[in-house]
Amino acid sequence: MWNFFIVVLGLVVFEAVNSIDNAIINAHVLKTMSKKWRSLFLFWGIISAVFIVRGIFPLLVVWISAPEIGFLGALQMFFHSDPYSAELLESRKSLILIAAGVFLLLLYLHWLFLEEKIPFFVPEKLIKPNFGIWFFACAAIILVGLLYLSRYSPLLMLSAAVGNATFFILYGFREQAAKHEKKLLSGKTHLSDFSKFIYLEVLDTSFSLDGVIGAFAFTTSLPLILIGNGLGALIVREITIKGIDKVAQYRFLKNGAMTSIGFLGIFMIFNSLGGRLPEYLPTLITLFLVGLAFWKSKILLKKA
Repeated sequence: MWNFFIVVLGLVVFEAVNSIDNAIINAHVLKTMSKKWRSLFLFWGIISAVFIVRGIFPLLVVWISAPEIGFLGALQMFFHSDPYSAELLESRKSLILIAAGVFLLLLYLHWLFLEEKIPFFVPEKLIKPNFGIWFFACAAIILVGLLYLSRYSPLLMLSAAVGNATFFILYGFREQAAKHEKKLLSGKTHLSDFSKFIYLEVLDTSFSLDGVIGAFAFTTSLPLILIGNGLGALIVREITIKGIDKVAQYRFLKNGAMTSIGFLGIFMIFNSLGGRLPEYLPTLITLFLVGLAFWKSKILLKKA
């Protein structure tokens, strides 16, 4: 029960804080939509975000990692796990960890080198996005290094490459999404509410991938991932409805979230290569970094 509580707490905090950017974008675009379509998105968004996306993505990860158990076998792991499936998944855990670890580490490095940010957990000279060459150099060096370290396991090498490819595919999509967002907010586009609804659903799915991938740093249990990520998604949806402007005032929360993502990526890669760090470490790291960022943000708000 204690392990259950620790894992779910870590997942909820990670999912909620990691999705703040998504919630801010949603809130801004929703302001340009009619009341009917806003209500439709907020209702359908809960169904799709909690039960479909955060249910299907982890299921696909497990199924691809252990195809021997079949799709139905992976689906049954939401309800019960037979010893054979559990043992097989445990033996393939390193494949999930290295792919997810590479993805999360690149996500952190992209934020560190290519996005404008506030100097908290970050050296002041890195707050301006002028270090693109360092990001791509780091991405290349990390991939080459991991391919070398996992050279005796072709599947591990393939998983590292998959994590790398997944990040850059998603990176390209988000670059285009950012351009569409600017058009939507500027009023220079004549998209219908239905088109905006579809745009937000696709964007939600994209952001959900970060949370699902990061969830495997906490556990490989599909029920726990669904519960933790689902609760986190519900919290973000509630924030979108009631108080996204207030949450956005906590300026260091993103710094805490992105720094915890970097640590989680390193944790997953280390464990995938045979290292053994305590399973509760991801939760402690996430709670500490996000808690510290929240506390510093609150102090800044009081001074304002």
